[in-house]
Formats: sequence, structure tokens, C-alpha cells
Amino acid sequence: MKPTTGGFTLIEVLVALVIFAVGLLGIAALHIESLNAGRTAINRTKAVALASDLADRIRANRAACTELGCAYEGSGTLNLACESTTGCTPAELAAHDVFRWRSQGNAQLPTFASLVDYTFRADVPDDYLIRIEWVEPGSTALARYELRLQL
Repeated sequence: MKPTTGGFTLIEVLVALVIFAVGLLGIAALHIESLNAGRTAINRTKAVALASDLADRIRANRAACTELGCAYEGSGTLNLACESTTGCTPAELAAHDVFRWRSQGNAQLPTFASLVDYTFRADVPDDYLIRIEWVEPGSTALARYELRLQL
């Protein structure tokens, strides 16, 4: 009879190594998923901040929106007179605000797109809808954030 020695066989070591490798792959996949979720959260936070910024601009310049329309609904134009002491009209300021705001959005969010919708109401507060859309890197799904306000 041969004496038995203690220890592990080669097969046992290989099986343990495979189980360990599968566990490491799971941890790596979980880490990648958490990085993607973090990036999505950052982009959503940027969208919330952008929508709040435009809402503040609208609150500060309510004269730009009347029953005839709202200057915040357009694509915006750069008007340097609005940044100097010469000043500009409420509609010009609104167009300038939208231009600057969209420039910020293009710089902060991938494939930034936006919509501002204004509904005039004579007896009740006017409705504003600020919609921001973007596509997350590595995804084809459209992400969207909407802010509604009544002034």
C-alpha cells in the first residue's frame, strides 16, 4: 500500500481557478455597468441643471412671451448688445439667452437637442415646456428630461 500524501490534485486546482476566473469576470462586468450608470447620472444631472437655467432665464424675462408668441421658442441668435450696457429688447434678450443656453447644452451633453414650447393663457398662468434630449455614448436609446413650469 502506498502512503497517501496531503495536498490538492492538479484537477482540483484547475477547477478552483476556473471558478475564481468566472467570479472575477462577474465583478468586472458589474464594475463596467456601474461606470455606465454613473455617466448616465452625470448626464441627467447636466440636463436638469440646463433646464433649470433656462427656466430661471424665462422667469427673469417674462416680457419676451406674449399672446403673439415667445422668443424662447426659437433657435436663438447671438446679440452682443445684450451683454453690454447698451442693452436690448426683451425679445432680443430671450433670443440671446437661447443661443447661449444651446451653446452650453452642445458643450455639456452628447448629441444635445432641445425644445421650448410656450402656451399663452389669458386667465391662468402661461405654460412652458423645456425638453432636453441626448443619446448616451455606447447606446442608441434617446434619453429625455422635461421641465414644465407655469408663470
